Amino acid sequence: MTSNSIAEADKASLLHPYTNLVRHQSVGPLVITRGEGVYVFDEQGRAYIEGMAGLWCTALGWGEERLAKAAADQMMRLGFYHGFTHKSHDPMIRLAEKLLELAPVPMSKVFFANSGSEANDTAIKMVWYYNNALDRPRKKKIISRLRGYHGVTVAVSSLTALPHNQRGFDAPTTPYLQTDCPHYWRHGKPGESEEDFATRLAENLEKLILAEGPDTVAALIAEPVMGAGGVIVPPATYFEKIQAVLRKYDVLLIADEVICGFGRTGARWGSETFGLKPDILTMAKALSSGYAPISALMLTAPLYDVIAEYSDRLGLFGHGYTYSGHPVSAAVALETLAIYEERDILGHVAEVAPVFQQGLRRLADHPLVGEARGVGLVGAVELVKDKASRESFDPALGLGPKVVAFAQEQGLITRAMGDVIAMSPPLVIKAEEVRDMLSRLERALDLAESWVAANA
Repeated sequence: MTSNSIAEADKASLLHPYTNLVRHQSVGPLVITRGEGVYVFDEQGRAYIEGMAGLWCTALGWGEERLAKAAADQMMRLGFYHGFTHKSHDPMIRLAEKLLELAPVPMSKVFFANSGSEANDTAIKMVWYYNNALDRPRKKKIISRLRGYHGVTVAVSSLTALPHNQRGFDAPTTPYLQTDCPHYWRHGKPGESEEDFATRLAENLEKLILAEGPDTVAALIAEPVMGAGGVIVPPATYFEKIQAVLRKYDVLLIADEVICGFGRTGARWGSETFGLKPDILTMAKALSSGYAPISALMLTAPLYDVIAEYSDRLGLFGHGYTYSGHPVSAAVALETLAIYEERDILGHVAEVAPVFQQGLRRLADHPLVGEARGVGLVGAVELVKDKASRESFDPALGLGPKVVAFAQEQGLITRAMGDVIAMSPPLVIKAEEVRDMLSRLERALDLAESWVAANA
């Protein structure tokens, strides 16, 4: 097949996620054919630094033979089995044991799904089931934060407070609520410290709960670091103050660790980095380094005990997916966790994260950059028209996607969330590769600056 025929076949046959479907017919796809380390290669053999680890997920990079072998061995031994009606299998059991061992706070049980969306959707159902068990039928409202991202099923797309994920889909539906985005640089008031900003947001959360009625508010869901909403790192004391409000009104905390889990923030969990003590924790992505679809949810003993007793009253816990804890995916996840430990990936992140964060902060001096932010091996630059006033560019200009296109020309794959350019490279990236990645991004910003001068 020629390159053109592959591209034409794509346009003729695929409906692409997160894509302007009409524009795709003229732009066409970048067809990636293989990967090695932090690089992926297109059909012409051109190499790109994958600055997003795919979709925040390929922590171990590409070409990890141990994961391929784990999948092949398991597929030959037991290619599929399930966990319905008292059935089980060894990889699922061993993975659940391992995750409970690694949990940031004591957890009781693990439930497996196939994506972050499914894990978060399940968390909502768990919360509702739990409150029904306690005869609290009104305590059902779930709070998320503006610009938070929690997936795209019907339920969690209502929690994902981003316009592109809600417009046209009849979201949000009830009973979902939104509270403040914790972006200090963008939303802090003049003279307001980070700590004071955090206090104000906690007070606003309390006002929301009181206005709705504490007997109607069930849970708050939060990413330790907001990912698709723009890589927003919480301000100092934020989660401490937020959690005090939740405890006061018996509101559960769901930690969405789909992006942050397994080392992205510099600790095994974002919850450890920022002091979250969740009642429910969801994970996906780096759980298998993206090599096989798998996600999971962990819940504490007080929740599990109530849910288990209620399932006995009702006859069974009527929720699950055909591929929950799929043996091949579970085997790959187990091997992924083993590699993280054997190669001390957390130690490696500790070595290279300062190189990444320092280089990222230097990009704040670029004329187009208003803020450079991040933690561990996740970061972003926010583009602004005016640094002093923090005025944004007209969205119609499409500057963020233009920077991403220039970066791709420079051999770097990154991602635009509006005019925020995100980076989340594989955790195995080397210091010299970090410097190369940031240099390519800087060249893309320079090209964008010239383009703005000619087109804005």
